[in-house]
Amino acid sequence: MTIARQDWALREEAHRERADALTARHRDRATRAERHPVWDFLFTYYSYKPAQLRRWHPGAGVELADATERLDWRWYSPGRAADSAVPDARAFGDEKAELAALIEKMLRRTASRPGQFGCFGLHEWAMVYRADEHRHAVPLRLGQAGTDAVVESHDLRCTHFDAFRFFTPEAVPRNRTALSRDDQPLFEQPGCLHAGMDLYKWATKLGPLVPGELLLDSFELARDIRLLDMQAAPYDLSAWDMTPVPIETAEGKAEYVRRQRVFADRGAALRAALLNAWLGDGAREAA
Repeated sequence: MTIARQDWALREEAHRERADALTARHRDRATRAERHPVWDFLFTYYSYKPAQLRRWHPGAGVELADATERLDWRWYSPGRAADSAVPDARAFGDEKAELAALIEKMLRRTASRPGQFGCFGLHEWAMVYRADEHRHAVPLRLGQAGTDAVVESHDLRCTHFDAFRFFTPEAVPRNRTALSRDDQPLFEQPGCLHAGMDLYKWATKLGPLVPGELLLDSFELARDIRLLDMQAAPYDLSAWDMTPVPIETAEGKAEYVRRQRVFADRGAALRAALLNAWLGDGAREAA
């Protein structure tokens, strides 16, 4: 597939406008060195800056006509037509073989499993369980004793290593499974909020192999999940106009699971789209 310059230039401009709209508030806060306990995570944990987010790519195997300037960009190769450039999945795989294998394994294995919906976001509670100091300088909604009591009255079922690794030492043995980095592909499952958020991480790692529109869709999913993740957390975020989802109650649990299932469905569609954009027939034919 080849896209004429006038056509891909329009998609590029639309992408930039959409990316700028998505990051406008963050960029505005940055001018004042103002921190936000919920939204900063999207730009610090994932280490992908607004300027990077606004860079548009067509996706693996999609040829851009009259795009010789892109031959200086990483993982672009000359296309079949003169003066064209194409994101090259093979070049990425050759340079980043270990990363490519990990991403494919995480996406495919996660997609192959049923979602689990009984964790209720307690990973955030386990991160402050019986702790004198907390990762976020925000008060606890139920206080320390009340927070500890919620953890002790529930079964911890976290399946995501990058949440589990922040559990306090007292919370670690309370989890159903002792997770490790090496075993991460064995336990990641599509109901996990963080597995859904990490679709954005994998999209950023794949760079030009992912269409810009899909990258922004993944960012939007991560943003929406982040809101629920922190609404269900033990923190009092009323100063930032965040309405809690009180997972210590039956009503809060029901709301959490309802929204969690919606995110799992959105994540499943994006997971399939990432694999297809990167390793689908179009990308293979162009390789």
